[in-house]
Amino acid sequence: MALPATVGVTINFSDGPAYAQAMILDQGLLGTNVLANSAAIIIDYSAQTTQIATRRARDLINDIYNTGSASIKILDPDGDFNPTNTLSPIYGFVKPLRKIQITATYGATTYSLFSGYISEYRYTYPVGQEIGYVTVQAFDAFKILNLAYISTVTGAVLGQDTGTRIDKILDQVDWPLSMRSVSVGDTTCIVDTGTTRTALQAIRVAEFSELGAFYMDGAGNAIFKSRTETIETAGGTPTVFNQTGGIDYANLKFALDDKLIINSANITRAGGTTQTSTDTASVDTYFLHSVNSNNLIMQTDADALNVAQLYVASRKDTNLRIDSMTLDLMTDNYSAGVTAALSMDFLSPVTISNIQPNGDTITKTLQIQGMSHDITPTSWVSNFLTMEPITDGFLLDSTIWGILDTSVLSY
Repeated sequence: MALPATVGVTINFSDGPAYAQAMILDQGLLGTNVLANSAAIIIDYSAQTTQIATRRARDLINDIYNTGSASIKILDPDGDFNPTNTLSPIYGFVKPLRKIQITATYGATTYSLFSGYISEYRYTYPVGQEIGYVTVQAFDAFKILNLAYISTVTGAVLGQDTGTRIDKILDQVDWPLSMRSVSVGDTTCIVDTGTTRTALQAIRVAEFSELGAFYMDGAGNAIFKSRTETIETAGGTPTVFNQTGGIDYANLKFALDDKLIINSANITRAGGTTQTSTDTASVDTYFLHSVNSNNLIMQTDADALNVAQLYVASRKDTNLRIDSMTLDLMTDNYSAGVTAALSMDFLSPVTISNIQPNGDTITKTLQIQGMSHDITPTSWVSNFLTMEPITDGFLLDSTIWGILDTSVLSY
């Protein structure tokens, strides 16, 4: 049985972070290629690829997006990936941190599943009839940002919004403008503290000070969404999954536990006074579940208190969750399922219904907060991590997030 979509695997053996072909004057495509002084070596390994596993997910406990990863098995019968093979067409170019992209084309649309940087080539050249292969291990740009130490951030001035601050941090490590989409933040910042930390750590401080979302998308772009945007994503039109007319699924994982409860928050901005919010009813029911966050960069203590209050309001209670679901893309007549699996990304809204053994139906409206794809020549299984919105807020006209005296008010 053929795969439902055409998988693409390409490696760009040039230096630098950009995945696109270099643009040489009089030879490039404006708006598409990246300006450079020599063309990159970009090779399509789709036909030689026999196994793909990608992972991109949010850490639900620590409330951060993790570094995405991928493992790709590529047949290499001629030893082209052997860095000592002088007859190889990529001799001299097989190095760590080369760019790799995984795509899937379905219908007339090409979707980016993973874009990252090769960390390791694992060689297997057996003696006998088995064809040699190399397994490529890769990660997304979070790892690069976490290797780049910074101190003073140029242009990080008093009163700029968190989105602008994140832009300045990305400028500090020369992250391409063409590979980022940074929104205007709702919170204003203090002057940069000038402490030594990684670029990723600095960005995460701005992200939490905003209660926004910073992640890498499947195309390798740095994405920052403001607090307002993350709240509004919950009110988008959800993709519907169920057993009676919606997109079918398998392996729902339900959970009812206390691991995501936060009922007390101590939030301190750099140079400010600790601001505390506690929900005593939640503490009485679930005991104390507290979080402490220091040296944040919001401009006022009032905003620090707002963060503490909204954080607790969004996390003080627990109920039955759907933590994950599985889509088998090899299912017959599964066009809607394939499109959903390839197009959903972080913050995509979904409604999942499940008929229980007693006939009751559990329905949850959630957001995608993790995705993985495991692909071989004869199988394609996609898993999705789901959770309640990372930041709650009142949404007008929403039957779920717009209920007076029930839904959470943001600031």
